Amino acid sequence: MSEFSRRDFTRAAGLATALSYSRILGANDRVRMGYIGVGNRGDQVHEAFLEHGDQQTVAVCDLRESYMDLAVQKSRSNPKKYKDYRRLLDDKDVDAVVIATPDHWHAIQFIDACNAGKDVYVEKPLALTVYEGRKMVETAERTKRVVQVGIHRRSAKYLQEAAQFVREGGIGEVTVAKGWHLTNEWPLGIGTSKETAPPSEEEWEQWLGPAPKVPYKPSRTYYTFRWFYNYSGGQVTNFGVHYVDMLRWCMGKDSPRSVTAMGGKYVIRDDREIPDTLEVLWDYDGALMVFSQYNANAAPGNIQGAEMEIRGTKGTLYIHSGRWEVVPERHAEIAVPARTPVDRNVERAWGASRKPAMQPASGKGSNDTAFHARNFLDCVKSRAKCNCDVLTGHLSTVATQIANISLRTKSYLEWDAKAERFTNNAAANQWLHYQYRAPYKLG
Repeated sequence: MSEFSRRDFTRAAGLATALSYSRILGANDRVRMGYIGVGNRGDQVHEAFLEHGDQQTVAVCDLRESYMDLAVQKSRSNPKKYKDYRRLLDDKDVDAVVIATPDHWHAIQFIDACNAGKDVYVEKPLALTVYEGRKMVETAERTKRVVQVGIHRRSAKYLQEAAQFVREGGIGEVTVAKGWHLTNEWPLGIGTSKETAPPSEEEWEQWLGPAPKVPYKPSRTYYTFRWFYNYSGGQVTNFGVHYVDMLRWCMGKDSPRSVTAMGGKYVIRDDREIPDTLEVLWDYDGALMVFSQYNANAAPGNIQGAEMEIRGTKGTLYIHSGRWEVVPERHAEIAVPARTPVDRNVERAWGASRKPAMQPASGKGSNDTAFHARNFLDCVKSRAKCNCDVLTGHLSTVATQIANISLRTKSYLEWDAKAERFTNNAAANQWLHYQYRAPYKLG
């Protein structure tokens, strides 16, 4: 691992090297793709790209040989296999990369990829920490790389329509936007396991990367890493970032002014560190956003059974998987009368005067990841900004990251979005990043 510190392409080469690595692509050229991480989500994203004939899988990278073998089989080509992502980035046949590794690896690999002249599709959440995300934004801007963050709902046409409808005043002035992540993992959750010797000490070291050195435990690795704070922000950054991004998009808001979160590991007795029950509340300067994570009960969060709802003065927009609908509000033509025991007819007249404030509206579609892949490929060729560019992904990820900080510090936090610092709790600012394990460095 000491070789990590000897590599200098991320520093000395700089922008000149990045540009020299790049090909000029025409509209009909195939984008030569390399995949860093082809486990669960990496495999899904790979399949999404394979739906498009103007891309070619030329390289794959993973710590597990079986994952790479499956990716090679699916690719319908003969891609090179690497266990060291840096070797893949050195490969001049690779135009663009997909990063679908655990969250704690995203920033290092992303910055190295940009500096190596590769365009990047990076899975959500963008980063593990706020500081990492900001450095990723700065690097992408400096190297002029095309970046797509894997918040794939941004490329769904029906959701683009829904967001535009709300931003243009379709449901009036928005007061509350809410999303739910609902699943019943009780009673076993991710199970329990004992610390033990890893199947491969070298693989465990490589998997941990910049994270603190801890004994191997099966539940800490691969998919279930998302339940541990050293490698992930839990379900609020995993699933919650999709909801936060959609709601923020609809409201036309960038950053919250404050956040507070409450919850805990209440009923599921497993190895997890993250809550099984969580409520987050953000103030987005004129509107509230709420995220509810209930992992011990999967009953619908609202009467419509929708994943998200946005309440406006004229109606409420409900977002389901594959469709959206607006239920109109009813407004009275007269002011609310004073209630009196003398004449109830006045109160009845007010109720009878309430009329629909708008016509119902709806839309249908799909949020298949293949649409997001399509947008990335098009932007690699045109050099246009992707539907979920690095800054968009950063802003949505930051909201979820500061929610976790509020939870873990048990505090109400006021947020300066420009400085990316808390203004009312200096101690909370210590959670904006962590000390990487040697020899790992960011950029």
